[in-house]
Amino acid sequence: MLFEKWMSEGSVSIPNMLLKSYKKIGLSDNECMLFIQLHVFIESGNYFPTPIELAERMTTSSHEMSSMLRSLVGRGLLGMEQYEDKEKGVYFEAYTLQPLWNRLMDSLKEEEQIQKETNKEQLEQNVFVLFEKEFGRPLSPMELETLKIWMDEDQQSPELILTALKESVLSGKLNFRYIDRILFEWKKNGIKTPEAAKQYGEKFRVRQLQKSGQSDKPRKDSELKRPVYNWLES
Repeated sequence: MLFEKWMSEGSVSIPNMLLKSYKKIGLSDNECMLFIQLHVFIESGNYFPTPIELAERMTTSSHEMSSMLRSLVGRGLLGMEQYEDKEKGVYFEAYTLQPLWNRLMDSLKEEEQIQKETNKEQLEQNVFVLFEKEFGRPLSPMELETLKIWMDEDQQSPELILTALKESVLSGKLNFRYIDRILFEWKKNGIKTPEAAKQYGEKFRVRQLQKSGQSDKPRKDSELKRPVYNWLES
């Protein structure tokens, strides 16, 4: 009997984002519990529970509950809407938790943006490290500035810049002028990913070989592993 009564009470789903982020969006423990209670009332069909009804479920007086509700409405976390009961011809008020869900969604977007910026900073830092590793020396101030221009002004992705670095290494032309030419060529042709750069490079290599009349000549395995085209002659 007790189990049947338990089950007859039903259950509600509480978003994990509320429990994880209520402190971040400025809610106290009591305010978070109030939202949970409001959610339960709304799910059960009571869209406008009184402060007394809410206080009965919490360790808060009805007076404190009224103050808390006003505060949440004033801070834009709890909404109130008016509906019309067409059958009875009367209007009634209801709480809506949509402002809370919107605030939690905004918080999630902010977290994702921060994570993206953190990942971008890590990738950019990785670019500087790998360039210095390939050049075997610290980069000069002008070279550092060039890297920043590629990323900030030219909007070249760190992955594509590193792909251009690899191209220059394999071509035996490790210098910034050559890398800049590669990136310029890719940008001119709408290349934005390492995969697209690889495909474009293959087509570019074929054109270079055709120009030099080597397209029909067999090549050794060692030659196949290394580009034979010159981006400075594009």
